Amino acid sequence: MMTMPEIERCLRQLRLSGVRDTLQTRVLQAQGPNQPFLKTFSLILQDELDRRQSRLIERRYRQSGLDEKLTFAEFDWSFNPKLPRQTCFQLHTLAFIAAGENALLVGKPGTGKSHIAKAIAYQAILQSHKVEYLETDDFFHRYALNSPAQREARLRTIIDCDLLVLDDLFLARAIPDDAGALLQTLIYQRYTLHRSVIVTSNRVVQDWGTYLGDNTMSTTILDRLMHHCHLLEFDGRSYRLKEAAEAARETMSN
Repeated sequence: MMTMPEIERCLRQLRLSGVRDTLQTRVLQAQGPNQPFLKTFSLILQDELDRRQSRLIERRYRQSGLDEKLTFAEFDWSFNPKLPRQTCFQLHTLAFIAAGENALLVGKPGTGKSHIAKAIAYQAILQSHKVEYLETDDFFHRYALNSPAQREARLRTIIDCDLLVLDDLFLARAIPDDAGALLQTLIYQRYTLHRSVIVTSNRVVQDWGTYLGDNTMSTTILDRLMHHCHLLEFDGRSYRLKEAAEAARETMSN
């Protein structure tokens, strides 16, 4: 019979870290009265499954491009009562991903569009979906600096993911020369594959042709993006201005 150190070495060789980390606890638990072997064994297997799922989620979060793990629980829904709360929660169920639908969040700066998009993206990661989050204008500029081979590999990753988030589209009035064609390619190919896109923007869709410098291209992009799309309009006061005012009051009171 193996000793405990020998068992732990075997578990390390087999890469069963979930079993190894909880083995001592499960051994003590199994020494209790009337503890069936199959129950102990099933708990050990579940420990391993839980560890692997946790690592998968963390890996997909790192690969997604998200810079924070936002949730709906952290969002102040009462600040702007007119926000499309019910539609936001419907998106949070992730049924739109299974249906290959899109979501377009448009409205004033600071009204919570990015928070909602990031929270939905993080929820998708928790449910084992592959997510790509892009701060769109920054992505356009970085993509233009890549080699052709790097562009091809990056494009394939973005097209193949379960959910693509294009945050703050047209935040800058000017975009790189090839950005419009790149955006059109992304939207077209994901539309063909029935893969979901979330877009947030401060710019009304009627002005997209101006920012793209091509009304026909704008129409082509919107035609595919808006087909089977949830349109959410965000209006009201700015959360960022609210937080800045609260910080200023806090500073003055001190």
